[in-house]
Amino acid sequence: MVIFMKKSMQLYIHIPFCVKKCAYCDFLSFAADEKIQDAYIAALQKELDFYGSKYSDRYISTIFIGGGTPSWLNEGSMASIMDCVYRNFEVATDAEITIECNPGTVSDAKFIVYKEIGINRLSIGLQSANDEELKILGRIHTFEQFLRTYDKARHHGFYNINVDLMSALPGQSPEGFISSLKKVVRLKPEHISAYSLIIEEGTPFYDKYQKDVKLREAGCKTTMLPTEEEEYQTTKWTQELLQEKGYHWYEISNFAKPGKECRHNIGYWKRADYLGVGLGAASLIDNVRYANTRDIYAYIDCPEKATLQERMYGWNAVESREVLSRDAQMEEFMFLGLRMIDGFHREEFEKSFGVAIEGVYGTELKRLQQEELLLQKEGRIRLTEKGIDVSNYALSQFLLS
Repeated sequence: MVIFMKKSMQLYIHIPFCVKKCAYCDFLSFAADEKIQDAYIAALQKELDFYGSKYSDRYISTIFIGGGTPSWLNEGSMASIMDCVYRNFEVATDAEITIECNPGTVSDAKFIVYKEIGINRLSIGLQSANDEELKILGRIHTFEQFLRTYDKARHHGFYNINVDLMSALPGQSPEGFISSLKKVVRLKPEHISAYSLIIEEGTPFYDKYQKDVKLREAGCKTTMLPTEEEEYQTTKWTQELLQEKGYHWYEISNFAKPGKECRHNIGYWKRADYLGVGLGAASLIDNVRYANTRDIYAYIDCPEKATLQERMYGWNAVESREVLSRDAQMEEFMFLGLRMIDGFHREEFEKSFGVAIEGVYGTELKRLQQEELLLQKEGRIRLTEKGIDVSNYALSQFLLS
């Protein structure tokens, strides 16, 4: 088939709208009325039209619709977006197509349309099975609403579901997180993402807990946030429980039933080319990184026809463009590749850069191996479990500048 003669590319579609912004969230998301949503979707379709023509020599291997809360959009709007994708791009028949959903924002009608338009994977943002913790986070749903959403998804034939869970919440003990995790495991989702809360500046959480953050950074015990020892215990219990239950630990924070690993995210970690469309969306194509404007009105008002110079770079909502240096490419290869539990094969590095990895990182590899943070076996290079525990330190050793 002609499609497989083309080079592959992943597609990310950003829907920035939320019912309400969560207290910990620093993502590009906000509430908006129907008029703004309609104008945004029209602009998004123009961007898809532009790139469909620009990248007619490629096919789409995976699609990820993220946000924000994409499931907040009505089913007609989502159908029109996917119709635009299919009209402009060759989409592989086995493409993994994911949409992020929040409990309480998905109806039977939406699930029916999702199936009709080819969506075959759901990522449901639970975060906690404890209603008090959900209130602290500023989530709009309860655990019971999550269960109803999950049951509806199964009823409508979705058999590739990820559930997001967040640990290290204010006042949460390791036992408290594991209690939530066990409730999710009983449902047997195909994929579980288990992340630690990071309190970012500019969020309500930072304003509320900045004293605790600074105390923890200074190595002192805080009144609300878990200690490093408690976070470590939570991480270890999570890894043990999920592997015991048959989940493949394939990335630092991600676990999947065999064959249900997220292909889209694996593409990111392997530095596959990806096109990001929508407000603030980033792209990486042929080692050039683009990022769209984060101004909703500038994005919506973006003229339909770009100038010749802008067409050379991308859609005219592009705000920044960076040609990655060879050193930057190598650094990314190491940072991202070593997030994968199985790491990467040394031949992948040589194929990408035309030089043996020892010629660039020989000293670093030897030192980390001596520190028992890295393992080289049968051509593969990966972090040890000890290395994963101190991954920030281990990965920083591969900076070239």
